[in-house]
Amino acid sequence: MKLPGMKETPLKVPYTEPNITGLLMNRITYLLDNVPADRRLVVVCVGTDRSTGDSLGPLVGTSLSKYRSPFFDLYGTLEEPVHAMNLDETLIDINKFVRKPFVIGIDACLGQAASVGCIQVGSGPVRPGAGVNKDLPPVGDIHITGIVNVGGFMEYFVLQNTRLHLVMRMSDIIAHSLFLSIMKCVRPTSIPAATQD
Repeated sequence: MKLPGMKETPLKVPYTEPNITGLLMNRITYLLDNVPADRRLVVVCVGTDRSTGDSLGPLVGTSLSKYRSPFFDLYGTLEEPVHAMNLDETLIDINKFVRKPFVIGIDACLGQAASVGCIQVGSGPVRPGAGVNKDLPPVGDIHITGIVNVGGFMEYFVLQNTRLHLVMRMSDIIAHSLFLSIMKCVRPTSIPAATQD
């Protein structure tokens, strides 16, 4: 029995869950299914490689860049991160150069001890910098976040001392699930014609 409104609440699942990819794909696909065909998918991975905990976004972006997919635009990789210093400019560029963007915001966040290692997917934007009391613009029509460490005390120090293994595992899962979800939602009319050599 499906509970009313269940899909509207954010999904929060530990990265160690056996069927993590399937669960994430199910929710992401649900959120992307009703995106009009004339809107362009844009993935914005927020964070910096100068902080282990905050490198989740750029790691996801770097993984996604390997697919070289024509079905979405990508901002934020280890090579060219989107962070506090260039976030405003990046969002302006997206709205200037992408026609009707539908933005998927990806970022690391801090949370309660019991939630560390959880990946969250939901409607609405991610709020970069909220965990370290920075006032940055919200990002995304939908969001995917990874809770990388405990919040509430010495946040910068906590982000710097987050285990890289955790961040790498979570970034792999997010990138793989998101890419498969986008491929599942691609409409036949938007698939580029095969070219002949």
